[in-house]
Amino acid sequence: MGVDKMKTELPVETNKAVLVALNVNKRDINEKLDESLEELEELSKAADVEVIAISIQNRSTIHPAYYIGKGKAEEIAELCKIHEANLVIFNDELSGAQIRNLEEIVKVDVIDRTALILDIFAKRAQTKEGKLQVELAQLKYRLPRLIGLGKQLSRQGAGIGTRGPGEMKLETDRRHILRRIDEIKKQLKEVKKNRETQRSQRLKSELPIVALVGYTNAGKSTLMNAFLKISENHDEKREVYTKDQLFATLDISLRKISLSNNEEFLLTDTVGFVSKLPHDLVDAFKSTLEEVKYADLLLHVIDASNENYELQKNTTLKVLKELEVDDKNMIHVFNKSDLLSNTYEIPKNEKTIYISAKTTQNLDKLLEMIRDAIGKSTIELTLVIPYNEGHIVSHLHEEAEVITSEYQEEGIVLKIRVENTYYEKYGKYEKK
Repeated sequence: MGVDKMKTELPVETNKAVLVALNVNKRDINEKLDESLEELEELSKAADVEVIAISIQNRSTIHPAYYIGKGKAEEIAELCKIHEANLVIFNDELSGAQIRNLEEIVKVDVIDRTALILDIFAKRAQTKEGKLQVELAQLKYRLPRLIGLGKQLSRQGAGIGTRGPGEMKLETDRRHILRRIDEIKKQLKEVKKNRETQRSQRLKSELPIVALVGYTNAGKSTLMNAFLKISENHDEKREVYTKDQLFATLDISLRKISLSNNEEFLLTDTVGFVSKLPHDLVDAFKSTLEEVKYADLLLHVIDASNENYELQKNTTLKVLKELEVDDKNMIHVFNKSDLLSNTYEIPKNEKTIYISAKTTQNLDKLLEMIRDAIGKSTIELTLVIPYNEGHIVSHLHEEAEVITSEYQEEGIVLKIRVENTYYEKYGKYEKK
């Protein structure tokens, strides 16, 4: 017994798709399945695919040849014919043989959720490293499907799910794929060396590192830009790309945030997460994602306006656990609170805050939480700097927060707040 939910009166697009999900033994609570399908629809939109129908089938087991029942596949073929759909997207991963068998029935291209996500990543990757990481994940995905996919692998970048490796005739040259995988791994190894060199330089600077993590489209890039705008070294050219879509940016961004009281920290953004994120993709991006391992603090950005925020929150925590960084110092930042229609109370948990990166609501409070989390022990001192050592005053303005400054007979009297490690350097000037 299947359930079909039709989409009507949609504009004509180049790619029109039917989404398909299988509910085995009703193991999925309907709510969770709906959430997963809503996400698949958003992923389809991100790939410029128009969804014309969603089809769900309840079965006791997965069909080894067709994944869904053969009769259901024939129903989907009819749906595609009626609505002129040219693509069928499955919510779960399919084998090469299943894809081949389904295409023989539905007469249009068939891809799974993994291929769709890989296609989006291939479309959005901008840097050389990002492109190599995506290609590596695509090749690993396609390698075990060589025998089953046949026709689909001969499509060279012609549509959704085929973007990326094209002219390599993947259907006949397994050795070519393995050779290309080795080449990419070598190139990524070199990139990793460069990244480690840059990382060691950052660590030497002793600036605290704050990493933004979270579900895709939760507002991490918008939050980074909000911090940049209040930074002393603000420059619009340093702002990062933002757009209301899944995986708008894939490349890591690193910016220095300089505050008015001589406090500085490095803010880094990472690729967003999504449920059922392909393992090969996580593996390929691992060197990039490992940046969070070196962070002093994680800001877990959550879309407070999304009804499925709990699912998204848990998905991120699961990936962080895979990266073995789930025990890091972390603040849960519920973003987009300006979109909440109902009133809410900030949880008593001191590690949680509601903000709006767009309107900067509670951004100052978040900044205080960051200061508390990464700040070093500081002390207040009243110093008397002799007039003949006026150059010390310049150093203090660079290394400390100068609270007050007065010119008195004995010298320049400064009240400062400074890291306690500087006491040995400036303690001799302390006013007795």
